[in-house]
Amino acid sequence: MKAAILQAPGGLDRIQVAERDVVDPGEGEIQVRVRASSLNYHDYAVANGTIPTEDGRVLMSDGAGDVVAVGASVEAFAVGDRVMSTFFPNWEDGPISLAKRDGTPGDRGEGMAAEYVTAPVSSFTHAPRGYSFAQAATLPCAALTAWRALMVEARIKPGDTVLVLGTGGVSLFALQFAKAAGARVIATSSSAAKLERLRELGADEVINYAEQPKWGKVAKQLTGGRGVDAVVEIGGPATLGQSIAACRMGGHISLIGVLTGVKGEVPTAQFFYSNLTMKGITVGSRSEQHDMVRALEANGIEPVIDTTFGLDELAQAFRHQEAQKHFGKICLEF
Repeated sequence: MKAAILQAPGGLDRIQVAERDVVDPGEGEIQVRVRASSLNYHDYAVANGTIPTEDGRVLMSDGAGDVVAVGASVEAFAVGDRVMSTFFPNWEDGPISLAKRDGTPGDRGEGMAAEYVTAPVSSFTHAPRGYSFAQAATLPCAALTAWRALMVEARIKPGDTVLVLGTGGVSLFALQFAKAAGARVIATSSSAAKLERLRELGADEVINYAEQPKWGKVAKQLTGGRGVDAVVEIGGPATLGQSIAACRMGGHISLIGVLTGVKGEVPTAQFFYSNLTMKGITVGSRSEQHDMVRALEANGIEPVIDTTFGLDELAQAFRHQEAQKHFGKICLEF
């Protein structure tokens, strides 16, 4: 089979497509013919060497395909089932722990950028009915992160106001989940064209943060001065202050990214004065993925896919991601 691997110490020029042996499934394992994958910032950080991994690692955390063989004692899956990967194969449910975090595909375990993947049943769940392989491949990291941020941690309800930042995969899924839950959504971008697309996707209000550097204050004004109930915060130090400024008294911030850096100043006085809650989010559990799949099937949400590349175009796909001109998810199909 073909697989996209990374040569140590990393870098987009060190991605290559190599031949690997197909492994038969053992007890408790299934073999999946992977048909699609999708890019996340985590994958980019592995590929460029920011997150070190083993020499020759098969890349990509997300994948979707169909089951072609099952090992002994497997009851949850059958040949022909359409499945998608889990970001944390060892996290079935309950609180996160170091042990449950281990084994992420494309990082601490072999990834999904391969024509065939053989892994324990915990490495997959069923894909939503009616989804294409590419659509299903967008879900395990970005969609589940947004789901946990809003539904599990912030526990949004109809009538709440949610603030989402930018137009990456997590932010767009957060917008879609919030609207499906009956919430009002305020979305930000520095692009007029992207702001228009955010409106088309359901955003009730949009803010151009390049034109409104105090966009947190603007977001609060858009709620009549009350403040937003929940923020899906992707930026980190350069945006966190504005997210805090946007929140209502007792609001919730889900910190899911550090696109602007890993450390910086936090307006602590405003944070405690407003009695805010902030929770760090690293994707979610397999049980939460099951819940999300049922919700997707009930609501008919369709992932937003920007561009699709082939397996041998993975480096090109990462460069497209690097340019930050995409709207939604970047996929591979093979």
